[in-house]
Amino acid sequence: MTTNGDDARPDHSSSGDPLGDLDAYAAQPRVTGLALSPDGRRLALAVAGLDGEGTGYVTSLWESPLDGGACRRLTRGTTGEAAPVWTPAGDLLFTAKRPEPPASSARGRPRPGAQPGPAGEPGQPGVGGRTGDDAPPALWCLPGGTGEPRPVASRPGGLQVAAVARGTGALLATSPTMPSAPQDGDDASVRRARTEAGVTAVLHDSYPVRFWDHDLGPDRDRLLAADALDDVAGTAGTPDSRYTLRDLTGHVGPALHGAAWDLSDDGRTAVGTWTVLRAHGEQSLQLVAVDVATGHRTVLLDDPGLEHEGAVLSPDGATAAFVATRVSTPERAPRSWLALVDLERDASGGVVGAGERRDLTAGWDRWPSAVSWTRDGRSLVVEADEGGAAPLFLVDAASGDVRRLTADHGAYAGVQVSPDGWAYALRSAYDAAPAPVRVRLRDGDVEHLPSPVAPLSLPGRLEDLRTTAADGTEVRSWLCLPDGASPDAPAPLLLWVHGGPLGSWNAWSWRWNPWLAVSRGYAVLLPDPALSTGYGQDFVQRGWGAWGAASFTDLMAATDAAEAREDVDETRTAAMGGSFGGYMANWIAGHTDRFDAVVTHASLWALDQFGPTTDAAYFWGREMTPAMAQENSPHRSADAITTPVLVVHGDKDYRVPVGEGLRLWWDLLSRSTAEDGSTPHRFLYFPDENHWVLSPGGVVVWYQSVLGYLDQHVLGKGWVQPDHLG
Repeated sequence: MTTNGDDARPDHSSSGDPLGDLDAYAAQPRVTGLALSPDGRRLALAVAGLDGEGTGYVTSLWESPLDGGACRRLTRGTTGEAAPVWTPAGDLLFTAKRPEPPASSARGRPRPGAQPGPAGEPGQPGVGGRTGDDAPPALWCLPGGTGEPRPVASRPGGLQVAAVARGTGALLATSPTMPSAPQDGDDASVRRARTEAGVTAVLHDSYPVRFWDHDLGPDRDRLLAADALDDVAGTAGTPDSRYTLRDLTGHVGPALHGAAWDLSDDGRTAVGTWTVLRAHGEQSLQLVAVDVATGHRTVLLDDPGLEHEGAVLSPDGATAAFVATRVSTPERAPRSWLALVDLERDASGGVVGAGERRDLTAGWDRWPSAVSWTRDGRSLVVEADEGGAAPLFLVDAASGDVRRLTADHGAYAGVQVSPDGWAYALRSAYDAAPAPVRVRLRDGDVEHLPSPVAPLSLPGRLEDLRTTAADGTEVRSWLCLPDGASPDAPAPLLLWVHGGPLGSWNAWSWRWNPWLAVSRGYAVLLPDPALSTGYGQDFVQRGWGAWGAASFTDLMAATDAAEAREDVDETRTAAMGGSFGGYMANWIAGHTDRFDAVVTHASLWALDQFGPTTDAAYFWGREMTPAMAQENSPHRSADAITTPVLVVHGDKDYRVPVGEGLRLWWDLLSRSTAEDGSTPHRFLYFPDENHWVLSPGGVVVWYQSVLGYLDQHVLGKGWVQPDHLG
C-alpha cells in the first residue's frame, strides 16, 4: 500500500546506539539510491530497512523536498520497492515483487485493456502465483509520484529498468528469458515445465557459469523496449494501460550479461556494452548502438585490448562518452580514461557507424568510474578516486580540461545532473553515512538535502595519517580513533586492509564499518597501500603482479606510523581484511608475528587453486602468470603462522570460492601440535551467505564473532559465544 504520509523518518526496530549496539546497527535504515526527475524538480530516495520479520532488508521510496522541509514516504509495500526512475510526465517507476491488485475497476468490472498475469490468469502475484523473495520483480508506476501504485509491465523472469528517455518517456529494460522462448507465454511455460520436472541443472556452452553469488543460466538477459505509456494518471480514461514490450535482441547468450545501457533523449537509440567471447576463454566488451525501433545493432568500437564501459549519450544523441580501460597483462596494470565517439547516422537518423575514438582524459592520472553529461552537452561530470576521497570532477567535452568540483574528503556517487546546473548525488565519507546532496557545477558548492535518515553520532574522530614507504613513496591512511584515546589511555590498534585490490578507503561502508570496533575502544587504521586507486598509475603499478611485495611493506609502514602515536597502544594489535584484504591478512600472518590476532574474510589462500575456480578466471590470467601466482601465494607460508587466525567464509561466495577458506582452515588445523587437538584458530562458516554476508542476523553474528575474537586475543578478555551459534 502507498500513502501520502508525511513521515519524516523510517521507523527504527531498536532504540539502541546504532554504532554501539549490533542489533540497532542491523536495524539502522540506510539511504541506498536516488532518482532525479528529468525537469530537476523532484528527488526520490531509496531507503533500505528491516523487513517485517527482521530477517532481511526491504527498500522503500521517499521524496526529498528540494525546497526544504521533511521527507515524505511514497511507498509501503511489504516486499519493498527498488530502482526508482522518473518519467518526463512526472510518474515514478519502480520494480517490486508485490502481488498485483484484483483485475477489476472500482465498480467491479474488468480493467480496460487488462492483460493476463504470467501464470495465465489475471491478477496472479507472479510466475506460478509466487510472491516474496522468489517472485520475479515487475514494473510498477506511481502516477504523478503520489497516490496508489499500479503494475505497468511484467515478465516471467522479471524486469529491470535500464533507462527512460528524458524527452519522450520511452522505456528500455532487460529481462532474463529462457533461450527457447520467443514469447512471454512460452517463457512461462518453459519455466513451469522445468520446475514441475524438478530440474535445476544447466548445460553450459560458454563462460561464465556463475557470478558473485548467483548461478547463471539457463535464462539470459534480453534487451526490451516500449513506447511511453499513454496518460498514466488516467485523466483521459486509460488508468490501466501497460507497456507493450518489444524484444530487441532475442537470445544472445552471455552477450548482455552485466551490461549497462543508456537511451537517447528521443528514445530512438540505445548504447551499451556487448560481451564478445574470444579464444582461450577470454572475453572483451564492445561498444554498440541498438536501434530501438528495429533492434538493429551497430558495433561502434571493437578493440580486444580495451574495455568500453558505462556509455552515456550526449543530450543531442550525437556522441557517446564512456570509460575506456586498457586490458591488463601480468606485467602491466590496467589503466582507465574518459573517451568519446561520435555516432554516424543515415538520412533517417539510424546509426550506421561511428567515428574514431577520442581519448578525452588520456593525460589525466586518475581513473574515471562513472560519467554524466551536463544538459548543455558541453561538459561531463565524472566520479573518480583521489587521495582517500572520491570527488566529482568537471571535464570539458571539447578540450578534456579537468576541474575538481568537490574539495572535501567525501565520496560522491550516483550522480544525476539537472537542467539548472546542479549535480545530485549521495555523499558519504568515513565519518558520514550516505546522504543526498547537490553540487553546483559553476563553483562546486555543496548543499545538503533533507534525508529520511538522521546522521549517526560517531564514537570517535577521523584523522588523516601519512608516512613514507621504504622506496620513498608516500602512503596515506584514515585513522579512526575512539573518544578518550590519549597518551594516558592509548587505544589498541586494528589494521584493516581494503579489498579490490583496485580500490580505496574513501566511502562509508555498512558492510565493513570500522566504527563498530571504535565503539569497543579500538583505533582502526585504514591504509591505502600499493594497488590502491586515487594516487596515480605508478602507485598501482608498484604492486601489480606482486601482491605480497609493495602492498605488504606499505601496510607495515602505515602500521609503524600509527603505533608511533602516543594515543595508540603498540603492544595490543590485530590485522584483518576481506577479499584482497583477506589475502593480505593471510600474507601478514605468514610473514610477521607482530599482531596478536588475524581475521581473514572471504580470502585468497592458494592462488593456484583460486585462479581457475573464481567466477572470472579469464581476468585472473591477466593479473598473474602461474609463476607469479606461485611466488605470491600465502599458502606457501602456512608453516610460519603462529598468530591465532579467525577464518570467515560464505558458501555462496563465487568470486572467492569457499574452497579457499576450507583449504586455509585445514592448513591451519593440520599444523596443530596439541595432543588434544585444540587450536586457537576458528572457522566461522556461513552456508547461505556470499562474499559479503548481508542478512541482518548474519551481520550481527559476524561482528559478534570478529569483535569477540579480537577482544579475546588482543585485550585478554574471556571468549563470549556469539548469539545463536550453539
